Amino acid sequence: MRHLSQANISCFSAPLDNLMMKEFVAFLDPITKRVEGNSGFAWRLKDEKRQSASYLESPFKNEMTAINISVWKKMESFKNYAYGSVHSYFLKNKKKWFDPAQPSQFIMWWIPTGEGPSLELTKDKLEYRQKHGDTPQTFFMHSQLGVQGSAVKLS
Repeated sequence: MRHLSQANISCFSAPLDNLMMKEFVAFLDPITKRVEGNSGFAWRLKDEKRQSASYLESPFKNEMTAINISVWKKMESFKNYAYGSVHSYFLKNKKKWFDPAQPSQFIMWWIPTGEGPSLELTKDKLEYRQKHGDTPQTFFMHSQLGVQGSAVKLS
């Protein structure tokens, strides 16, 4: 059985302790608790204090780069959480907290059940997609590729 891994990479507009980031930071813990309580959720990247991955040191050259990695039991579960919960507010308002001059990047790929992808694997997957585009190995949500690499229809 396979689960869906997703990663989104963006650059903060300011450090997390900056006043302009207050709303974003205030919701990190509540959103984390909500995602972990979701029945379709399997795993997320956390720092050593079990906080959001937003607090991790970035593997990219820009220290303002934020990376979020999570694993979901099904694509539908991820889609419902991302676009059908309070999380959607943060997607719609991301320009408040993330630098619009730095492009956000989003990738997905299927992994064996029980695995949690590392930062290094995620960076490799991102580079692979940049080089090869959407493939069964890594893709963007609009491609909606299933475990076998074929297109899937989401309800």
